[in-house]
Amino acid sequence: MKLKITSIGNSLGVILPKEALAKLNVAGGDAVFFTETPDGFRITPYDPEFEAQMKAARAVMKKRRNALRELAK
Repeated sequence: MKLKITSIGNSLGVILPKEALAKLNVAGGDAVFFTETPDGFRITPYDPEFEAQMKAARAVMKKRRNALRELAK
């Protein structure tokens, strides 16, 4: 999909077509994240920083499962 950079007020921006918005499952007002990858750049609705935090939380929950179970009582 080829996108064109356009002027938006005093800034520059890219207009995403409806098909791209549908595939990303986003709408007006939603946040998207622009991250650098080894192959270039990626636009995603998922926060990579949050994903890293969740990965660490899952590791702690797996390791401390019994303690968390007792705390939940």
